[in-house]
Amino acid sequence: MNSLLLSTEEWEAVRLTLVVAARAVGCGLPLAVLTAWVLARYRFPGRPIVDALVHLPLVLPPVVTGWLLLIIFGIRGPVGSLLYDWFGLRLVFTTAGASLACAVMTFPVMVRAVRLSLEAADPGLEQAAQTLGAGRFDRLANVTLPLASPGILVGAIVAYATSLGEFGAVITFAANIAGQTQTLPLAIFTALQVPGGEAKAGELSLVSVVLALIGLFLSEWANKRLNAVLGR
Repeated sequence: MNSLLLSTEEWEAVRLTLVVAARAVGCGLPLAVLTAWVLARYRFPGRPIVDALVHLPLVLPPVVTGWLLLIIFGIRGPVGSLLYDWFGLRLVFTTAGASLACAVMTFPVMVRAVRLSLEAADPGLEQAAQTLGAGRFDRLANVTLPLASPGILVGAIVAYATSLGEFGAVITFAANIAGQTQTLPLAIFTALQVPGGEAKAGELSLVSVVLALIGLFLSEWANKRLNAVLGR
C-alpha cells in the first residue's frame, strides 16, 4: 500500500508543476493575445517572419529551445546579464526560469488558438462598432476580445496542460533541482534513473496522465460552451 503513496518530495514536484504551468500561462497569455490580434488583423512588412518566429518552438526540439533560452537569459546572456546586473534577477536554474521555458514552449499554442478564434469572428461587428464611433481599444476590449474568448480560454487551458508535460526546455534551462525546478516530468525522469524506480515512475506517470486528461476535457467543454453562448 505504501508503494502507491507519493513521498513529500514527489508531491512537491506535482505542486511545483501546477505552479510553474500557472505562471507560464499567466505571463504568456496577454502577450499571446496581443500577438494573435496583430497577426490576424494587420498586414505589415516582415509579417511572415514574425509569424515564423512565433511558431518556431513548435518545430524546434525542446532542448534547442532551452539552449537558446540559456544563451539569451543566462547570467552572461544579453538579456540575462542585464536582468542580473540591474535587478539582481536570475532566471536560469530557478522556478521562474522553469516558468519561462514553459511559457516559450506553449506560446505558439496560445497564439494559434486565439488567432483562429479571431479569424472566425465576424469582422462586420468590429466595423459596425467603428462606424458608431468606438475607438481602436474600445473595439478591442468590447468587441474583439469577447469574440475571441473561446480561443483565449481554450488556448490557456491547452497551454496549461502542455506545460504540465514540458521536459526538454525545462531541464536544459532550469535544470533538475528538487523543490525548485523539478517538475513532474523531471521527477519521472529521476525515478527512472534509480534501479527499481520503474514502479515509482509509473505512479508519477499516472498522475501526469490524469492531469493531462483533465486539461483536455476542460478545453473541449469550454470551447463548446463559449461557442454556444456566442451562437456559433
